[in-house]
Amino acid sequence: MPSESAPEVRTVAGVLRGCREAGRAVFRGIPYAEPPVGALRFAAPQPVRGWAGVRPAVAFGPPPPQPGAFGTSPQGVGDDWLTLNVWTPEPDPAAGLPVLVWVPGGGYLVGCSGLPEYDGGHLAGGGTVVVTLNYRLGFEGFGQLDGAPANRGLLDQVAALRWVRDNIRAFGGDPDRVTVFGQSAGGGSVAALLAMPRAAGLFRRAVAQSVPGTFLSPELAADVTAACAAELGVRPTLADLSTVAPDRLPAVGEAISAGIVGWRERWGRITHRPIPFAPVVDGDVLPATPWRALADGAARDVALLVGHTRDEHRLFSLLDGVLGQVTPEQTETALRMLAPGPAGAGRYREAFPDATDEQLYELVNADWLFRMPSLHLADAQLAGGGRVHLYELTWPAPGLGGGLGACHGLDVPLVFGNLTSGQPAMLIGDPPTPAAKELSGQLRGAWTAFAATGDPGWPSYDADRRTRVFDERPAVVAYPEETSRRLWRDHTFAALPLLA
Repeated sequence: MPSESAPEVRTVAGVLRGCREAGRAVFRGIPYAEPPVGALRFAAPQPVRGWAGVRPAVAFGPPPPQPGAFGTSPQGVGDDWLTLNVWTPEPDPAAGLPVLVWVPGGGYLVGCSGLPEYDGGHLAGGGTVVVTLNYRLGFEGFGQLDGAPANRGLLDQVAALRWVRDNIRAFGGDPDRVTVFGQSAGGGSVAALLAMPRAAGLFRRAVAQSVPGTFLSPELAADVTAACAAELGVRPTLADLSTVAPDRLPAVGEAISAGIVGWRERWGRITHRPIPFAPVVDGDVLPATPWRALADGAARDVALLVGHTRDEHRLFSLLDGVLGQVTPEQTETALRMLAPGPAGAGRYREAFPDATDEQLYELVNADWLFRMPSLHLADAQLAGGGRVHLYELTWPAPGLGGGLGACHGLDVPLVFGNLTSGQPAMLIGDPPTPAAKELSGQLRGAWTAFAATGDPGWPSYDADRRTRVFDERPAVVAYPEETSRRLWRDHTFAALPLLA
């Protein structure tokens, strides 16, 4: 029998027994699809089989295969990668609470729902049901293979959303008030879901944080597959690659990333910031880029909240060992490869005449990677007749010496309220300042209000480009990065091509 400390919920597949933490009911490691191995390798996710009796749901499922130990959860081993977790104030079918479904980021290569920064307890405390999920990464999830569906990682996310539709009421959630949200590759996944016919109707609202602009053409993705197969010494076929153990593939992705500059003449921009895997605009699973699809009205019935941080690239400069040491040659390469249009490099220098080489390097990288893709997604939603709210996080984080500003990933601990646990908490500083706690409360309040009502608390984005700036002093202003906006105004974030 269920107890006060071990709540039970009946799902379509069977009964789950969770636990209670800080007054919330928590269920971990819930399978939403069958393990994608054996005969299901490189296949679309299949519905999970039911079970008899009561299944414990107190430990995270194993993380999907990924390079090394970075970003992985210490809990769980095995091939049952397609699991999700639920935090709820009360698993009462009559509660009808709004639902937030988190898609983790990690460059489509690393990450899992079991990371401490994704603990949903604080968010659930705001009166929402919070779901976090795993999906296939790297080649397993995004490698292009004839005879296999493209974008298997995205199909996994659709399967998880179908599970939410069919089961979340038992956990106290309202299946008609589902909001999908994600950051970085998770934000790119959210953007893709908005453009996918298979995801239509599975969520009512979407939050896309720091959307990357990297979506691949089938030709480019197939060329990456050929390089991976060559690294393994097999043919780039479904039959041959199916013989490679799943735990061997992440190392291949690492090897390709490490030597990706050698592919610059063929692969172009993805070699500048190593991105060998990303959603593929295959014409079926993903019929068009998110920007094209939204401009054509694909998500006009979905309320969208989208934005980015001000200093998106500084964290990567730190990880690359170039923060404070960027050379003129590195700046010129970045401008030549990433700035829009044939005269893009010169236009950047003219637009920011007082910028140092390092500042130009940070600006063009941030604009290409996340800032302009996020802004253009807002513009596309508006053009397609939909409603959208825009934000920018500009609060300079004091952690790690305070030199990273409002860097990539800073929004994650602030939105989840996990200011002292997980790697991103290092950005906040120890102990968290009153300003950090206040700002976290503002973001959590905005996200939960948006999930509940579709209104995050500031006017929607329109021709005046109204933007909520999150800093110590909250404000609604015209879009702050106007110079970059003008530079990128005529750019189209098309599927990246194979160059040769």
